[in-house]
Amino acid sequence: MGWAEIGGCLVRGQEMCLGKTRNLCSRRTHLSIHLYTPLRSLKRIAMASQRSSRALRVALRQASAPRVQQRTFVSAVNAASRPSVQPAQKAIASSFVQQTRGAKTVDFAGDKEKVYERNDWPHDKLLDYFKNDTLALIGYGSQGHGQGLNLRDNGLNVIVGVRKDGASWKDAIQDGWVPGKNLFEVDEAIQKGSIIMNLLSDAAQSETWPRIKPMLTKGKTLYFSHGFSPVFKDQTKVEVPNDIDVILVAPKGSGRTVRTLFREGRGINSSFAVFQDVTGKAEERAVAMGVAVGSGYLYKTTFEKEVYSDLYGERGCLMGGIHGMFLAQYEVLRENGHSPSEAFNETVEEATQSLYPLIGQNGMDYMYAACSTTARRGAIDWSKRFKESLKPVFEDLYESVRSGKETQRTMEYASRPDYRQAFEKEMEEIRNMEIWRAGKAVRSLRPENQ
Repeated sequence: MGWAEIGGCLVRGQEMCLGKTRNLCSRRTHLSIHLYTPLRSLKRIAMASQRSSRALRVALRQASAPRVQQRTFVSAVNAASRPSVQPAQKAIASSFVQQTRGAKTVDFAGDKEKVYERNDWPHDKLLDYFKNDTLALIGYGSQGHGQGLNLRDNGLNVIVGVRKDGASWKDAIQDGWVPGKNLFEVDEAIQKGSIIMNLLSDAAQSETWPRIKPMLTKGKTLYFSHGFSPVFKDQTKVEVPNDIDVILVAPKGSGRTVRTLFREGRGINSSFAVFQDVTGKAEERAVAMGVAVGSGYLYKTTFEKEVYSDLYGERGCLMGGIHGMFLAQYEVLRENGHSPSEAFNETVEEATQSLYPLIGQNGMDYMYAACSTTARRGAIDWSKRFKESLKPVFEDLYESVRSGKETQRTMEYASRPDYRQAFEKEMEEIRNMEIWRAGKAVRSLRPENQ
């Protein structure tokens, strides 16, 4: 058996240990957790951690992946959302979920919401629903790439519209899109399409709108994956035609994640919304599109709520806030004599590789329960102080989003002629920060990178 230090706990696992806490082992695995004291040899812990970490991470990924029969890809996709559960698990789940036709009502911490699953749209139904449609995907960036390939793999009639011979055109060709067959310039793609998927960047949507809008004729459907442009129309000038359906499907992850989860037979969580329903069928079409692009389940929102929560989350816990906390903690450790490797491991590596996966798997209490009394007591106590300190910052952030200040800042920055150069300069500054240079060295020592 090997030992590993995880979240303040000493974990001993054999072969395929499926996690860093209790009750996470396969039938062939033995896992035990022992609290330890500072008197234990740190050298022994570190050496054991290096031996065991790879097996722990690999097994955790396997534990979170659905087990499906490999008949066809589509059957795997459909089966993945129907994992087998034990009777006790079914009883627990039934207290949260009530099935209704076409949707489930789920109790989210006391608020009941409807969620829509891909089970409601098996592959044959999906093909029949879109049999007369041409899905014109405009833009081939992160979301365009992921959603486009998923639509194509689902057998739908999808075409890509980008600037000829540009970087996106070349990327699309590398992904198997064929000029003149399913790869066109933007104008031609829009003319051919019945569902126009505007997946250009927010700045590009604003810039190209005067050219695109006249081609959005009656009978077409306009699709977004972000509510930015129509919600902040005063800044973006994206005023949608009043005689077409306008819908949104917003995957909760990058285009790369949308693609990866689809290929794994899982599916990403997405929100959907209707901005304008001329035909009376906009909501149904939005849900169908959500399944078609690779969603595992969808929940309903509005364009406004989607863009507010998205901009707020990105600037907060998802990216900006967590980056700021990483930097603050790392700097204090360094100022108090800790080495770069120790500071990075205690700030970023343990968080991303050991603890955050546990939160994602079963919640914050699950992570706390896996840790020593010393670790959990201090963490719970300090969480209250962090909340008190940070909530005013988050309130300011939300108001900045809602008022349009964040939108205005984004538009001004993205419209600069030196935008790409300025962005690369910022990225270079981040890459050269000591914390991330130390991180590069730490990652190189992971067993899978040896």
